[in-house]
Amino acid sequence: MADIRDVEIVVFDVLGTLVDEPGGLRAAIRDAAPTSDDATVDELLTSWLEHVELEQQRIAQGHRPYANSEIIDREAARLVAERAGLADPAAIARLATAGQRLPPWGDTVAGLERLADHFAVLGLSNASRTALLRLSAHAGLRWHQTSSGEAVLVYKPAQEVYRLAIDTAGCPPERVLMVAAHAWDLRGAQATGMRTAYVHRPGGDPPTSTDTFDGRFDDLDDLATALTAGRTR
Repeated sequence: MADIRDVEIVVFDVLGTLVDEPGGLRAAIRDAAPTSDDATVDELLTSWLEHVELEQQRIAQGHRPYANSEIIDREAARLVAERAGLADPAAIARLATAGQRLPPWGDTVAGLERLADHFAVLGLSNASRTALLRLSAHAGLRWHQTSSGEAVLVYKPAQEVYRLAIDTAGCPPERVLMVAAHAWDLRGAQATGMRTAYVHRPGGDPPTSTDTFDGRFDDLDDLATALTAGRTR
């Protein structure tokens, strides 16, 4: 494992890495369709996640103009509502904003606090700027700044999104550390010269045997300990 203590900026993926996206969406679907059993709720969640992934891929392939995460989430909510037999417009509208009310993982808030005492910390997300603002407030995420792929009208892992973080950092990419629970995300960052650290999360995308990330950690506590060892404020 490479020594990553010489980085200046720590950049975090948000959805799935700092907040429990599947768990939060599952809870919102259950609230919207309280008579559905667990298997049905899981099927509806899968429909939501597959729709988001498919539409982001269509945008990346040039088959659809860019649409931000709020638009795609509204589409996913309507799809879930149709399959669940929901007709209440207010309930569907609330479901459409579920991605802005995702819970943080248990170590997220404290881990960000520790790191923000020693590094500039940046959030880098596929969530729209508005969704990212509201999600950060809901989950209590401490940032110095956030950036959304909406600014360049693409989704990660397009390199333009990672360059947003590099440009904001104002230092060479090898001094910028990208942290994510998704190996595909880290590969995208790695292609721009950023340093990379994988953090395990349930439902994430773990590294393969061929991935050569700079660090692999069980949680944010381990990451913060590794990065702050020997550093003073």
